[in-house]
Amino acid sequence: MSKIAEPETIIAGNLSLGWASVLDRLARPGVDAISPLSLSITGFGDDGTPAEVPAIRGAVDTLLAAKGKRDVENVAWTIFPQRYWLLSEGDRAAFFEMFREAFQRIQEFNPQNNKRGSYFQRMVDFEGGGAGKNQLAWILDEYDRNPSGRRSKWQATTFDPYRDMLTTAQLEFPCLQQVSFTFSGDNGLVVNAFYATQQIVHKGYGNYLGLARLGAFMASQMNRRLERLNVFVGIAKMDKIGKTDADFAAMLATVRAELAAAQGVGQAA
Repeated sequence: MSKIAEPETIIAGNLSLGWASVLDRLARPGVDAISPLSLSITGFGDDGTPAEVPAIRGAVDTLLAAKGKRDVENVAWTIFPQRYWLLSEGDRAAFFEMFREAFQRIQEFNPQNNKRGSYFQRMVDFEGGGAGKNQLAWILDEYDRNPSGRRSKWQATTFDPYRDMLTTAQLEFPCLQQVSFTFSGDNGLVVNAFYATQQIVHKGYGNYLGLARLGAFMASQMNRRLERLNVFVGIAKMDKIGKTDADFAAMLATVRAELAAAQGVGQAA
């Protein structure tokens, strides 16, 4: 008999170890889900780059490749298209325009995966077609105008009741409903992300990486430092993969070895 899903609060100073801690709990015998999950990640560089454990990220990508799933970088791109930001050379207006124009071609080329948009597309072109509301541009422009304004206005939504209230049995997008930004201390930025459900094995790591990159971008435009990423999940799930699956077991062994090593270092310190 499966255990009743129970709340979990996890705090980690490393993106990889935060994700690994969630997976470790889900992989325990009799556990099917965590409900709700509250994950708080710190450990960001001055440019917002998250601390990672290469062995864990590599193990995730190995599993995803074995199962024919999108790799970590691909999933992260749906939340923040890092490649476009680098190409724009720090010009946020050019960055937004580049993405809005390119995504229309991406939808035409691969409508099966992109017909209903992506998370970043909803944040910068909500209605679609290259002429929708750019929520991130509004937030940044408003911050430039009045950085001490009311806290509730620093938020962007990805869920649209007109498009997303469907009776379809399985609907993978959008699970992320909203992101908000708040401030910490004199110069810190905190990102909060809210998920109805989250597929931890297939998408969780990429989700966290994409959110961290989004936070780094917003921090850079606000002349702040990304300090924390909080992820709130109504139901965190294992996805459709058995805990005895050989590929999953290999990944889990790496994950738990790295967690044990990190805990050992922490105790020694």
